[in-house]
Amino acid sequence: MDINGRSLPETVLLSIRGRKARKANATPRKRVDGAEMVVASYNVHKCIGTDRRFDPERTARVIREIGPDVIALQEADNRFGDRAGLLDLARIEHETGLVPVPISGNGKGHGWRGNVLLFKRGTVRNVHQIKLPGLEPRGALVAEIDLDETRTLRVIAAHLGLLRRSRSEQARVVLDIMSSQDERPTLLLGDLNEWRLGNRSALKTLHTTFATPPAVPTFPSGLPVLALDRIMANRHGMVSSVEAHDTPLSRVASDHLPLTAFVSL
Repeated sequence: MDINGRSLPETVLLSIRGRKARKANATPRKRVDGAEMVVASYNVHKCIGTDRRFDPERTARVIREIGPDVIALQEADNRFGDRAGLLDLARIEHETGLVPVPISGNGKGHGWRGNVLLFKRGTVRNVHQIKLPGLEPRGALVAEIDLDETRTLRVIAAHLGLLRRSRSEQARVVLDIMSSQDERPTLLLGDLNEWRLGNRSALKTLHTTFATPPAVPTFPSGLPVLALDRIMANRHGMVSSVEAHDTPLSRVASDHLPLTAFVSL
């Protein structure tokens, strides 16, 4: 297996070295100059940790650790049956100030096909629930949030498929969303399920619109090797300091580590 131009053993060794370096130099993250928001993407794996325990409160504690202004969650609903939501969103709002972007017609579910978007400040202007093509039931949640009287941020929260062909088709749908809207600042957050870079990537079409920061491994959480989760923006310099939120709690709470970044508007 070749990952980002390296063999799997090389990638694992680099991941081990990187984790040791982060532990040795562990200090609280400082907001970079000009950054206005902390954003994150987190596949919560239906609140089932690597210890196989279902523990929504543990998932909520990871979110509190991050302290985001905007966070996109994937797999936050049951996949089958009534697709009920798994988190206590009212408690999360009380403890963090994060409120869910409203959706329609999803019964007991928190989000749109498992995608939940939470934000701390601003007013939601528009919400679009997009069905993505492919064999699996995948979707994207598109929200336009008025941050204040003059600025609006568009956020696309997505969970792409496991099949490469599906991911290519889904990436083109995301680009269609962009081409049909004005060029306001836009973030793409989510588990995009693609670790390849360059021409081998199923997401290469996104690079025409979205600036691509360095890929950061987030999966599997115990020893992250694959950069499945991404934070991207349609403007260069808008996203900075992209990191995996790698803590003792996050390593066990899900099979993905959360991905975080600073955003400057």
